Amino acid sequence: MNTPLPIIAIAGPTASGKTAGALALAAVLAPRLPVEIISVDSALVYRGMDIGTAKPTRAELAAVPHHLIDIRDPLQAYSAAEFVQDAERLIAEIRARGALPLLVGGTMLYFKALFDGIDDMPPADPAVRARLEAQAFDQGWPALHAELARVDPATAARLAPADSQRIQRALEVWHVSGQPISHFHTTKKRATSADSISATALFSLEPEDRAWLHERIARRFDAMLAEGFVDEVRQLRARGDLHPDLPSMRCVGYRQAWEALGPGAPLDLAGLRERGIAATRQLAKRQITWLRSMPHRHTIACDQPDATARLVQAVLHRLERTEHGAP
Repeated sequence: MNTPLPIIAIAGPTASGKTAGALALAAVLAPRLPVEIISVDSALVYRGMDIGTAKPTRAELAAVPHHLIDIRDPLQAYSAAEFVQDAERLIAEIRARGALPLLVGGTMLYFKALFDGIDDMPPADPAVRARLEAQAFDQGWPALHAELARVDPATAARLAPADSQRIQRALEVWHVSGQPISHFHTTKKRATSADSISATALFSLEPEDRAWLHERIARRFDAMLAEGFVDEVRQLRARGDLHPDLPSMRCVGYRQAWEALGPGAPLDLAGLRERGIAATRQLAKRQITWLRSMPHRHTIACDQPDATARLVQAVLHRLERTEHGAP
């Protein structure tokens, strides 16, 4: 292709077939255009979390170059700002190699940060965060929520008194900057260059029948349990340095398994299955809501038998238009 390669993005809720679609597209394009996949998934960044994240298999990872998988230890955090920085760099490097950057995943915050920019707010301050955690231990998170209501009522109004993660971050921003976090939500900085944004084609896999997705989610969670998901989380707990408030352990499925493996009562596998599937359904619902706020997306009904073929054809059509200079 003589014209600049576009950025192709494949998004969708969990269990909608994103990986299969991306690999099928890469196979079709292979004879004339190499493809490299950039993972847009906040759970796939963690090493040692393979089963519960439905991480691509070794064969799948070997078939197409993948990026932003297994780049963090579960003890570490990985922010949307870090994703944008990494994705921007990778997009430029992949294009320089004459390959097509293919963004694939379901972390909609990452997509939104890449497309729309990110809040230019202060970075995390470990000392302030530790002080807030100690205060919460003594007084409870509802007391910190009340404190937040005094300094940032707009943010407190949309947070539950037990939403420890967001309450902590909002108070941290207030203590570090003297400004409410809602102030930074109104002043976004451009995270991606305008030409990259305009060259992005977003294809969204969304079910017409939500029951189809629910069934897929249940089948996949059952498969994870059969593959040893509980043992995977048991090994993570056995490390001794992880705890349930870490972003990695708050991932859907891992949070429920961590709680199920707690001391005291024996493992309730049926209860874990029920809670894990319910939490995954809620995640899928939030993902679909995010997607519906992105009007520039091209929607593919993922519950149709020919969904993968339709996705491939839609992307090929987009590439042909680019090749002929069409917007």
